[in-house]
Formats: sequence, structure tokens, C-alpha cells
Amino acid sequence: MIEVKNLNKTYKLDNGEVISSLKNINLNVKKGEILGIIGKSGSGKTSLLRILRGVEDFDSGLVKINGVEVNHDSSKYYFNKLKKETGIHLQRSFGLWPESAYNNVIRKLYGSKYGDEATVDFDFADAQYGDEAKKLLEIVGLKDKIDHYAPVLSGGEKQRLIIARQLAKKPSVLLLDEPATMACPKTKQSILKAIKNINKELGVSVVLVSHLPEIHQYLSDRLILLEDGEIKEEGKPEDIIDEFLKDIDDEIPLDKTLTNDTLIKAIDIYKRYYLLTGGNVLEMKDISFNIGKEDILSLVGSSGAGKTVLLRILAGLDQSDDGNVLFKSNSSKDDWVDISKPSIERMNIRKNLGFMHQEFALSHYSTIRDQIAVKLGFKNQDVIDYAKKKAEEEGLSDELLDSLYQLTDLPELEAKSRLEQVGLLGDILDDLFPKFPDKAVKSEVKPIFEALDLPLDILNRKSYELSGGQKVRTTLALALCSKPDIIMLDEPFGDLDPLTLRIVANSIKRINKKLNTTIIMISHNLNFITELSKRAILIEDGKLIDDGDTLDILDKFKNSCNAEYLQCS
Repeated sequence: MIEVKNLNKTYKLDNGEVISSLKNINLNVKKGEILGIIGKSGSGKTSLLRILRGVEDFDSGLVKINGVEVNHDSSKYYFNKLKKETGIHLQRSFGLWPESAYNNVIRKLYGSKYGDEATVDFDFADAQYGDEAKKLLEIVGLKDKIDHYAPVLSGGEKQRLIIARQLAKKPSVLLLDEPATMACPKTKQSILKAIKNINKELGVSVVLVSHLPEIHQYLSDRLILLEDGEIKEEGKPEDIIDEFLKDIDDEIPLDKTLTNDTLIKAIDIYKRYYLLTGGNVLEMKDISFNIGKEDILSLVGSSGAGKTVLLRILAGLDQSDDGNVLFKSNSSKDDWVDISKPSIERMNIRKNLGFMHQEFALSHYSTIRDQIAVKLGFKNQDVIDYAKKKAEEEGLSDELLDSLYQLTDLPELEAKSRLEQVGLLGDILDDLFPKFPDKAVKSEVKPIFEALDLPLDILNRKSYELSGGQKVRTTLALALCSKPDIIMLDEPFGDLDPLTLRIVANSIKRINKKLNTTIIMISHNLNFITELSKRAILIEDGKLIDDGDTLDILDKFKNSCNAEYLQCS
């Protein structure tokens, strides 16, 4: 079914440096087999998957799938034939039509036959492919979501819809790159069950890349360990996983001390979202809790429970319909600052706040050094003093200045969109908040890079020259580089292998203890939450269910998930 012989792949960076990604790879996959691939971030897993897909060239060797043979010097015709034999789910990929789940599959079925899914004759397509579309949605567990609008599906439902669309192409091989990255345990179980159904009912061979050992134990018939671009071991999943984890760092004990010094108060938060077509309405109400200095608090709950909405409200990036979020003032012990109301006091709070978004995105065109210089500029007191002076000279009110400053904690595209809505250009942020001196960036970020096990030479690279795991840690470094008093992290760790995740967990513990940093985070990795959290809050359907000991909260959550794969961990 799949045969790979003596495969080699190198990448040439913009600075001329050559990196060897895959070295002399030899492997075979039988028809109907699920082959798992595991390895540290940067070991070559995604590169191998992209080569099997036919979208990445290689330096030497041979790839053969279901009779289609491609050499390093084959024409594009043969690479395109390889694409027809394979379906793929890429890491953090959510490209869907803004239509119903059913129409998304219909479009792919039509496009696979006629070459263009953008100009579908739906009357014809419904008659020709309706039953097949419904069958594919049933196989991936979306039978009850057939008429739901794709953009409002949960992350796990979107991932299953993407898989259904790939199956519409009738591939002989399904390539999966972290197919359940950002899903909660309940949703992960649905995705994994869908993959099992595909393999069993359709006889499709599967090549599965995942960092999670328990997923390979649940799904994979055979497992390959990649290390520095080479196949180090191959065999039974349990044996390969033991080999993979043998060099994991020791866990630093968590200091679970909680202080009585409250930094943040969430008081009677109420928020309701109305969706005009398809999907559910999220209603959050009666959300009240406090967050103390040096706390490490995890927000736990199913996909779509409201965790990200709540975190953005806590950070003042979105407003609640009712209730308040108050931060202790930096200037007075007795004063509290409402994070929803623009003011110079709120600006001082935000200067010491870091936020890492779930849908994080590094700039494609700037070096990592440039991006860190911009972030350090946003959070530097001298720069803020400059912005205040410039705003005064140009007649900008304190409230407007702070409203503009709020945008610096948003993803770039969202910030630009908000500026465009009021008729402003993104340049206004550059004018008000000049970036940090380039020459000073290296010394400023060195301790953070060392803590996250990131080489300093990536400062001169661009995002597309980093591995998936390096991108996650670099984005985390962006949030941490200004040494904020409070850091909020929205599910940033799903792309990290267990070895790297342990390094990150230990680093966050050190930062929490040495810098007295308060951390509020969302993660669906229950082992990570167990290692890192001093306290947890359980949220379901927009309601605060419980607040207390991390292990008690996780036990309650796991019991509600009925996730079979967790029994493999």
C-alpha cells in the first residue's frame, strides 16, 4: 500500500543555512493498517506526512502509494496523482465553507468529480451525492449536525467535518497530523472513534502523527519513533512509547501555596451569544470567583463550555453583558480597576498582562527578533510614557489611548479589523508604541528562551522556518518576554510532545515562583493541568460547576467525559 525507500529531505533557510529534516527513511504500510508516528517537535513528522501527501518535494529516494510511484525528480503530474490517493488533516487546520456541514461535504464530493467545488449545482449534487454525504457525516459522528453552520461548530466537530470532506475524495490513505490537538477529552474520543470507524468500515489505511502516547495506544497497530529526522525504533506502541519517554526530564514539584492577596475579582459575569443560523446559544451567568497573587489557575470544561469567552472577558478583550472584572490597582492597595472601562489606570494594568491566544499566529513576514521587539515595545514603560506624551500632543484622550493600547493584546488580524471598523490604519499603533531596540532583544529574552529550551539562533528566522513545537514555545516566549505580573494562556500546548511539555511545565513553575507571576490557563491536556495547576475551576454550558482542588475537579470532569482513550494512559 505505502512504500518509502531511502527518503531524504533538507530545507534551505532564508539566511542560506541548510537543515536536514529527514534522513534515509524506509518504511512500509499495509492496506487497512493504522501506522502511528511519534517523536519530539522538529523530528520531521509533519515533513514526512506532507511528502506522502505529494505537496512537499524531497532530495532523494522514492515514495509509492497504491501503485503511484514518485521520485525526487518526478514531474508535477505524478505528485498530483499522489494527492488523489491521499486525504489529509493538517495540524491546526480549519478551512471550511461558511455553510452547513452537509453542504461542505456535498461541495467536496462534487469537486472531486468535476474539479471545482466553488461552483456547485446543488440541485444536481443533492440528487447525485446526498446519500453519500449523509453516510460520511454519520461515519465521523456528525449525523446530528448535518444542518449546522460550519463556522459555529466546536473545534472537534470542525476537525471531524474536515476528515469527512477528505473522505469524500475516496482516498486509499488518510494522513492525520494531530487530528485532535485542541479538543477536550470527550471531543477527542469522538474524533478517535471516527478514525476507527473510517479504518474499519471503509478499509482506509491511516498514517497518524500524534504527540499523545495514549492516542497511539488506542489507535495505532504499529508505531514509529522519529528522532532528528531518522527512524530510531519501530514496533508495538507500548514498547516504542517506553523508549520515547525514557529521557523525559524529572518533574519539578509544584509549590501549591495560595496567597490571600487577591489580584482579580470576577463578579456575577453574564454573557449571552445569539447565533443567527445553526449551532447553540452560549449563555454564561452567575460566574463569580477570585484569583490570588501567584496562583496557577486552570479553567476546565468541555469544548464550547465558555472557557475562552471567560478568559477574554477576564483580560478585558471582550465585554460581558453584565457583571464586573476588577483588577487590583498598581498604584494603590485599596483601589480596584474595572478592566472593561478605558482609562490610564487600566493601561497600567495591561502593561503587566500577557495573553496567548488559542488561534495564535506568528507573523509570516517578520523575523522572530522583530516580533519580540514589537511586543517588548508595547509593554515597556518608557514606550508607554512616550505614547502618553504623543497622545497629549495630538489631542487624543486618555480613554482613546487606552482603547488603542488594548488592541496590542489581540491577534494582529483581529486588531486590524477593529481599527478598520473605526476608520483607522494599523500604523497608528506603530506610531504610538515604537518597537524595542533590536540589539537589546537577545539579552532581554535569553532567560525566557533558555527556560523554554529554545535556541537563540531562531531569533533571525521567520515563523515558517520553525517546527510546530518551536512555534508554540516562541509564541509563549512572546507572551512572557516582558515578564508580566499576570499571564493568560488559552490552550497553547496541544502541539507539544510530552518531553517538550515537561520542559514548558517546569519552566512555568520556575517563572511562577521566581517572578511571582499569576497564571490563568486553559488546557485540554489533563496530565499537564495535574502537573501545573494549584487550583481549577470547572465550567460546563456557561456555568461555574465547581472551584477547588485540581485533582478533585479533574476527577469530576473525567467521569463526565466517558473517554475510553484515557484508560490507555
